[in-house]
Amino acid sequence: MSRPTASATSTSLTARQIWTRARGALLLLVLILIGGIVLATMRSSDHHGRLDPRSADAYGSRAVAELLKAQGVTVDVTTTLAGATAATGADTTLLVTTPDLLTDDQQATLYASMDRSAGRTVLLGAGLPSLGTLTTGITTGTTSPVSTLQPSCTLTAATRAGSVDLGGERYVTDHTTADSCYYSDGLPTLVRIPGEGTADTVLLGSPELLYNKRLAHQGNASLALQLLGSRPHLVWYLPSLADTTADPDSEDTGGAFLDLIPSGWLWGTLQLAVAALLAAIWRGRRLGPLVTERLPVAVRASEATEGRARLYRKADARDRTATVLRTATRTRLAPLLGVPTRDAHSAELLLPALSARLPGTSGDPRDLLFGAAPTDDAALIRLADQLDALEREVRTS
Repeated sequence: MSRPTASATSTSLTARQIWTRARGALLLLVLILIGGIVLATMRSSDHHGRLDPRSADAYGSRAVAELLKAQGVTVDVTTTLAGATAATGADTTLLVTTPDLLTDDQQATLYASMDRSAGRTVLLGAGLPSLGTLTTGITTGTTSPVSTLQPSCTLTAATRAGSVDLGGERYVTDHTTADSCYYSDGLPTLVRIPGEGTADTVLLGSPELLYNKRLAHQGNASLALQLLGSRPHLVWYLPSLADTTADPDSEDTGGAFLDLIPSGWLWGTLQLAVAALLAAIWRGRRLGPLVTERLPVAVRASEATEGRARLYRKADARDRTATVLRTATRTRLAPLLGVPTRDAHSAELLLPALSARLPGTSGDPRDLLFGAAPTDDAALIRLADQLDALEREVRTS
């Protein structure tokens, strides 16, 4: 007996049905992704490339870098401590944008390089996490908001620049030879500590005057150019959490993809995965085995048959329909042919009894009762008519 060809049945879903059921969830997922992208863009657009001399954003520092290059100062950008320390020298200014981001080992390595160098080191917004290692005799008080401050000192760079936008960290120094400028509530926000020979260290309480959006205000550009352009070479160091060059025991991960994803996105993805799992459990819950229930109303057999037929037709389940028709015919024919009902679906028992009852039957009864599924609706209708004709002939014989 040939096996019926596979086709969609009432228990399998067509592509249209799958799309109908899944489009709501897909739409929700798309909206979540769009919302996340919009929020990330809104939150990061104003702070993209903060203090990066290659960035033209409001919080970037491309403007001051271009002015320095126009004055003949070479500007090199590095994101590793190894690159920063290797480039220091008497003719170099080392700018550290976020010293508080460095680990204790990195700060110790940087301080050793500063101590050996005869150049200038500029620390932006250095606070308690870094002052104890990168400087001596310097502590910090409370921070202050950025505002327009006057020099109030004799430092040449400050007196030439005049008023600038400063604030942030306020420093307390024990150095009698240090230059303390731009006081906020009695404490300076700019401190220059002279070192041996031509070396010195400059502390700026806030990086505001280096931002593109503020460079043209007050004397910000003048002070920035004098502090960063006193040597012919400027190393612009942007510390990164992914920098492991200062730790000899660390392994280079090669810039793993997950290291580039902010932790907020990882947590958000995890929460979405948990929510999707809970939704799947909720939608797929089964409180017990399937049971038959009494219908609340009586349904006529003809209506039930028509309804079932419509379902089969909607699902193009011709194979299932043909199987139901043949099974019902064999079940009714077996008692008429003297075959036990339990053997009604055995071709070896039913067909010989049928041939003995109707020796002159035209056509192949095996193909009629046990054949393949019809290939179209017309063939299905012919099969139903032939089964009815066969049953009538057996009854009347």
